[in-house]
Amino acid sequence: MEANTSPFKIILGSSSKSRRTILAEMGYEFTILTADIDEKGIRKEKPEDLVMALAEAKADAVISKLHTVNNQVRGDEQTILISADTAEAILQRLPIGDYVKDAEPTLLLTCDQVVVYEGAVREKPSSKEEARQFLKDYSGGHAATVGSVLVTNLKTGFRKGEWDRVEIYFQEIPDEIIEKVVEEGIVLNVAGGLIIEHPLILPFVKQVVGTTDSVMGLPKALTEKLMREATADI
Repeated sequence: MEANTSPFKIILGSSSKSRRTILAEMGYEFTILTADIDEKGIRKEKPEDLVMALAEAKADAVISKLHTVNNQVRGDEQTILISADTAEAILQRLPIGDYVKDAEPTLLLTCDQVVVYEGAVREKPSSKEEARQFLKDYSGGHAATVGSVLVTNLKTGFRKGEWDRVEIYFQEIPDEIIEKVVEEGIVLNVAGGLIIEHPLILPFVKQVVGTTDSVMGLPKALTEKLMREATADI
């Protein structure tokens, strides 16, 4: 797909390969700046509240990093001047200064996702043993993904996020398949060890109530909607 010609730049605040793939499939060019936060340090009772809080924290971390980088490389055309250390301060103080007013609008996308199984929230497995148990639980049963997308317009301070839920139903997954997937190690890097697009797992997915891109971490329709709202005045 050819890149979209858009009047704004995009920063993806995520190290997720699947999110990079999806955003590229949507036709956007973007840069990547990861958010280094202690995800375990943020707890919420409801999964929807948790993924939104984590997306907010990631945005704050990326913005702080941008501020630091900009102080070092002021004037680089790919660096946006951020006049605050946190998103809360941005909402209060942007736009400020001639550079920011003239700067090319930039959208920051941050996301988070958890898996919900029998009412319990599951994040990335802490070990192969836990990943193996997760997959055995899903076998012949079902789980849900709850994911968030947060868009912050770094020029105007506009910020909005929403969450999306998808239900996934599985056939029985043979133990040997589970073992192969676990030994690969990739399931350790995804919420709940749930990776339905994996060629070994995909044949055992009975039904997806929602979109596959959402399960993979970046719902296309929701992302487009939030980006449109964030750039409505451009």
